[in-house]
Amino acid sequence: MSERHATIAEQLAKWRQDHLLAFWDVLTEQQRTTLLDSLSDSVDCGALDEAFRRAMATATSTKEDLNELLKPLARERYLSVAEATEAELEDLRQAGLEQIRAGRVGVILLAGGQGTRLGSTAPKGTYNVQLPSGKSLFQLQAERIRKLQQLAGGDGRIHWYIMTSEHTHTETLDYFRENNYFGLPADQVRLFRQRSVPCVDFDGRILLDEKWKVATAPDGNGGIYRALKDEGILDELDRAGVQYLHAHSVDNILIKVADPVFIGYCVRKDADCGVKVIEKVQPDEAVGVVCEVKGKYQVVEYSELSSETANRRNPTDGKLTFNAGNICNHFFTASFLRRIADTQMPLHVAKKKIPYVDTATGERVKPTAPNGIKMEKFIFDVFPLAERFVALEGRREEEFSALKNADSAGIDCPSSVRGDIYRLHRKWLIAAGAVEVLDAADASFDCEISPLLSYAGEGLELAASGQSFRCPVHLTGADERQAQ
Repeated sequence: MSERHATIAEQLAKWRQDHLLAFWDVLTEQQRTTLLDSLSDSVDCGALDEAFRRAMATATSTKEDLNELLKPLARERYLSVAEATEAELEDLRQAGLEQIRAGRVGVILLAGGQGTRLGSTAPKGTYNVQLPSGKSLFQLQAERIRKLQQLAGGDGRIHWYIMTSEHTHTETLDYFRENNYFGLPADQVRLFRQRSVPCVDFDGRILLDEKWKVATAPDGNGGIYRALKDEGILDELDRAGVQYLHAHSVDNILIKVADPVFIGYCVRKDADCGVKVIEKVQPDEAVGVVCEVKGKYQVVEYSELSSETANRRNPTDGKLTFNAGNICNHFFTASFLRRIADTQMPLHVAKKKIPYVDTATGERVKPTAPNGIKMEKFIFDVFPLAERFVALEGRREEEFSALKNADSAGIDCPSSVRGDIYRLHRKWLIAAGAVEVLDAADASFDCEISPLLSYAGEGLELAASGQSFRCPVHLTGADERQAQ
């Protein structure tokens, strides 16, 4: 027995985790090294035990009934795109483009997840939803960045920081390299890893994924703050002169990456933290809402709202009182991210069906019911720390369509997000002067416009004015046509 093995075994026994070495005698030397490396690098038994107890205490504590404390966002901190004039929006757009032109804007993409619910183990950003172009989520977002830089003019770069996980990092990096970063300079794209946390059973004992491998899971999208510091990104922001960050999840196919209206609004309001929301129109829609609670801003999960609160409507316009639907779309200043980098984030317990190796039998088990927990942090849990918080309400049909499920689910799936792209792009053509956009023989409106041609519907008059289109329609940018 090596000294290293003995030291680790002693620590595991101290914290009731010695079962992790149950198969030591049957492991190969390579497997033993792999196990010891993972136990040394990613398993701090004392910290994990404290985190488990803290998470379980939060999960089992009696929650304060928020329903009597909730207030909708104050109007001076909230702007609806639908209610703003085109002149107001254009003013904000130009303010955002000015920041992009000056190189002060960066994007943080939350891309640590796999497409498990889509039936894929690949990084979700690589997923192809079968648009006519065959473009993945990553490619669509990269091309929106390229087009936005072109619209801004000048030499400003939008620095792209992509947060991966241990499960997606290598494959994501290979994917970008194989595709030449989709036309962006390689040094403009920075991948960094979020941390992983061991999965545990309901008693806090760590689960084995293999006889030589601990079961782990990413620490949630709230792991962004620690990762930005630990991976040196905060220092890189300073060196690059990036002052404003747009952070969003990878699975929103309609995402307006580095939206200049959003950036411009937050900068004009001198916000250190902001959120883009969509109007929640159905009381039972499974989406959290951004509210004010005791003078602080936070996301209240839909499950925490009473039926009376969820159904409450404004007497003036009939809209839901609490309708600021959260869609994981955020603005931060670099100084805010540095200020809160060491904040101890709340831990949330997610009960999951976690495959594991039974230490009694050595068999790998795929449970049919939740058998353990993953401890996660949420990105929006820093909202109460903001000194100047604002919200912008975008139009759902223009800004939000999430890819989460296989087509069998019928919602938030490849066919639904394709349909949302087609409807939006058809609307762009009509607005640009197209006489008509007719359906194909199969009654589908397959209509795709490349981000390299238009970021948000602008600049289509030359291609669309006075024209009739019959689907399928696929309009490409000049760079793409030259490459064909």
